[in-house]
Amino acid sequence: MTEQDPNFNQLIQKIDPQATLLRTWPLKGGISAQVTALEIERPSGQSQKLVVRQHGPTDLNQNPNIAADEFNLLQILQSHGLPVPTPYYLDQSGEIFSTPCLVLEYIEGESEFAPSNLPDLLLQLATHLSAIHKIDPSIDALSFLPQQQEIYTRRLAQRPTNLDETLHESRVRDTLEAVWPLPQTNKPVLLHGDFWPGNTLWKDNRLVAIIDWEDAALGDPLADLANTRLELLWAFGIEAMHNFTRLYASQTSIDLTNISYFDLCVALRPASQIATWTPDATTADKMVEGLSQFITDALEKITVQAQK
Repeated sequence: MTEQDPNFNQLIQKIDPQATLLRTWPLKGGISAQVTALEIERPSGQSQKLVVRQHGPTDLNQNPNIAADEFNLLQILQSHGLPVPTPYYLDQSGEIFSTPCLVLEYIEGESEFAPSNLPDLLLQLATHLSAIHKIDPSIDALSFLPQQQEIYTRRLAQRPTNLDETLHESRVRDTLEAVWPLPQTNKPVLLHGDFWPGNTLWKDNRLVAIIDWEDAALGDPLADLANTRLELLWAFGIEAMHNFTRLYASQTSIDLTNISYFDLCVALRPASQIATWTPDATTADKMVEGLSQFITDALEKITVQAQK
């Protein structure tokens, strides 16, 4: 057990006063939240695994209500039949932990980065992303989500003093600023915000859960598509990225005209940050190489479009 067991014991008592905490263990995840798995025993003798998510300071500073927002969003997503963890409990009291926390269903599965059937993995990813984008974003229940265009506008306004010219950052920013805000060519949709293989769980070659919804927003579906494109380039190569794009487009009526601009928007996030995302220098170098190719291809396509 961990040193925080008294806190987790107190948390479990709020969920089920008759349950017993059997064990806890940390889960691997992103850098934005602390994720802990629990196993409890119910009075019937049946054991159950749960997940506790505690958002980090960056997310909390941007949105102090992020835990409640994610809890509400998961309830909405479940009502639409999406494979997401069941949200069981939200604690915002500050009596147990210094920050809010979510208690979620533990889903057996792992992120898949060495698939036995890559084309099928890409098809399942495309199918689930298109399902997310079919949820009507105009329903009042989703009004708490931020607008993706406003997020990109703030990112463009925060031009660093030292730009990463190895990734053509000044040209990327100049290109985007010249056309911003982009004309809207697609209807706004619900966005996951960070849809990539690491935020999906797989079991027996089937996608069983989409997790980590703290970056959810409303906006052009190209924002999600561009993010997934870059992640798939990093994970499986450029051919997989293009195949995924075609699979997603075949299941939607999306207008891809502005995809290169959204690719550049997505590329700004990891610029100058990759070294902080992974301690492995070889992995970091590979990611920088892939990102550079991603940016170069987008800039070239924009140049060709402008010449037509």
